[in-house]
Amino acid sequence: MSADSTAAVRPRNRKQLIVEAAGRIFSEHGYHAASMEEIAAEVGITAAALYRHFPNKYALFAACANVMADRLVATLDEVAPGAPLADLLAAVTQGTVTHRASSGLYRWESRYLDRDDRHSLGVKFGQVVDRVTEAVRREYPLPGEGLRAVAALGVIGSITMHRTSIAQRRVEEVLVESALRVAATDPTTGDAGAHTVELPSSPVPRTRRSEILAAAIPLFERDGFANVTNGRIAEAVGLVPSALYRYFPGKADILAAACLQAAGILAQAVEQNLRGVDDTNDALLVLARTYVAYSFEHTALTSVANAELAGLPAVLRRPLVSAQREHIAVWERQLRSARPELDQRQARVLVHAGFGVVVEAGRRLRWEDVPANRDAVSALLVSALGV
Repeated sequence: MSADSTAAVRPRNRKQLIVEAAGRIFSEHGYHAASMEEIAAEVGITAAALYRHFPNKYALFAACANVMADRLVATLDEVAPGAPLADLLAAVTQGTVTHRASSGLYRWESRYLDRDDRHSLGVKFGQVVDRVTEAVRREYPLPGEGLRAVAALGVIGSITMHRTSIAQRRVEEVLVESALRVAATDPTTGDAGAHTVELPSSPVPRTRRSEILAAAIPLFERDGFANVTNGRIAEAVGLVPSALYRYFPGKADILAAACLQAAGILAQAVEQNLRGVDDTNDALLVLARTYVAYSFEHTALTSVANAELAGLPAVLRRPLVSAQREHIAVWERQLRSARPELDQRQARVLVHAGFGVVVEAGRRLRWEDVPANRDAVSALLVSALGV
């Protein structure tokens, strides 16, 4: 085959194909677990050919994040100025659902980008938030329009964080309806006093193993999982690095153990707070307040888990996924009891939408753990469910 023939069959949009494939793999496996070789194989080229387009994995990851942000900005640019909020949210939802497989990195891209790239990306996402906030303010002149806007976007973005199979048109309808409810909610009018919840106390580190867990998570959260060495964890608890292996085979095992411990705390809290609650709507309110309390109290762990669990080996990830499914099943049962018109898939989408509200609203509030913030986020979560 001649050189001219080879050029003729080479895709003109190869760089775009690479970015799309990389976005899917980063979303599925996480930044550190994804490899350039895997991405190249997905596109059907050699790793050497991939490096001709992107010098390293970081450059490719940054490109994926920027393409995702640019796509959102362009989507809203196509919506007429002053258009109804429903039109804005529908446009964002359609674009997000269409690119669901490659957009899962939006929640944690800032953990891996350097300061300049983070700032550039923040400006782009800021344009999206500002446009939605303007429409929220215009149509629902209530307190906290910025908080309501990011929470509504959290509903939409939640579809990238799970794999529930559901028809595109139906999931778009469910997400837009949920996002509109969130946007219309006054976050200052939550009925906090009627649904007081408690979390079990975090275990006091009394063993060397528990000391390691307690020391490692803040390091992972502050510096990133990949940047924290076993030596630094060992130093934090007064051990030599080699002694760490008496308790854990490696860093991944420490992260998995910490997440499993936290999942146990959440499960215990749900069981404890639901005890004696018979009304379905009350049960959902209790679930919401319990989950919000957990998220505010365990911010470092949930932040690390959202970013890093996808990259854990399957054998370590399996019990964590099982615990998550058990937790979601409790929500699904209560939600379908309160809203019998929902099927299982629709209910699951809404439960994840509620979790998306907590992530984005919590970020907006900088996870400042005060009663007013917990009440506001709980009210928005319940609105996302439609109860």
